[in-house]
Amino acid sequence: MAKIIAFPLSLIFAFLSMFGIYLPKTDVEINEAEWNTNYPYVFVHGLMGWGEYDLQYKLMPYWGMFGGEPLNKLDRNGFDCYAASVAGTASAWDRACELYAQLTGTVTDYGKAHSEEHGHERFGKDFTGKALIKDFDAEHKINLLGHSFGGATIRVFASLMAKGDEAERNATPENEISPFFTGGKADFIYSLTTLAAPSNGTTAYSAPSEDKDTAAYDMYIDNALALNEKMVTDENTYYFAIPCSATTKQDDGTYKADTSIMEGMFQSSANEMGTYTGVTEGGFVFGEEWLENDGLVNTISAMAPTSAPSAQYEEGNVTPGVWNVMPVYRGDHMSLQGGMMKTNVQVYELYLTHLDMINSL
Repeated sequence: MAKIIAFPLSLIFAFLSMFGIYLPKTDVEINEAEWNTNYPYVFVHGLMGWGEYDLQYKLMPYWGMFGGEPLNKLDRNGFDCYAASVAGTASAWDRACELYAQLTGTVTDYGKAHSEEHGHERFGKDFTGKALIKDFDAEHKINLLGHSFGGATIRVFASLMAKGDEAERNATPENEISPFFTGGKADFIYSLTTLAAPSNGTTAYSAPSEDKDTAAYDMYIDNALALNEKMVTDENTYYFAIPCSATTKQDDGTYKADTSIMEGMFQSSANEMGTYTGVTEGGFVFGEEWLENDGLVNTISAMAPTSAPSAQYEEGNVTPGVWNVMPVYRGDHMSLQGGMMKTNVQVYELYLTHLDMINSL
């Protein structure tokens, strides 16, 4: 049976937001004169999250939590930021289809072949006249950032934009197929950044979900690795991964939660993951290198996808087509959202620096 970490409901977040703590003025400086681009930044939330299309975002923004809402602050510094809304527990495929509909202002199309295979409706919410951004094409590119399972979402999205899907092309008449499944649109995306994302799965799930069209299924290690093999790494797109760690190595080699920076909701799972090694049903061995974690995702998994070329990030030496693994951020799984009850989360400066760097490439 899958070992699932429960998330508090958004209504609980909204109730607690009255105790929010706002970020102090930052000392980070940006230099717009060095920018070569300034494409919109689209942030995609993780499991059980929410975005601009959801009522609770106005009460309690997913991006910011109790550390202050960073997207508005980034907007005021010249960055054009948006928060997408995708299904809380759906598969990366379904979420990617919803993201496409929001970006293009169209009806959500999950694909004829996919919807028939998984037994759900082909069409979903209609975003006609309600597009998240004004323009979206090769001349009006976007930067994507995905937190947690939002990382898998933007990777599937980018891959479908690049190559489409053969099963959908075979199953759907040419005059009915969504442009999302026809490919040839890799140049619509300038950069991808995954944030504490289980790109190679997570040991928080010790058994695969029976339902194959869910986030839980996609985050099981074997399934995440299989998904990696289907992904495209485009030679002209910039890729970044920001892993997190909020555990400390013990004398016996295990890892335990650093309670000074980790939310209480993650501490028991962090301690369990910090001692958990073994072999998946598919034969993948996860050893001691998988023990360090952020409370929900193993730090090593939040680095580059196993099937993609990667390198440690070097300032001034960033090339497209390679996953640049950023320095490990010292914080728990919610830190890159802005944190909850921990008042020492200052994630705004990280985003300010990161977006400034992307614009300067």
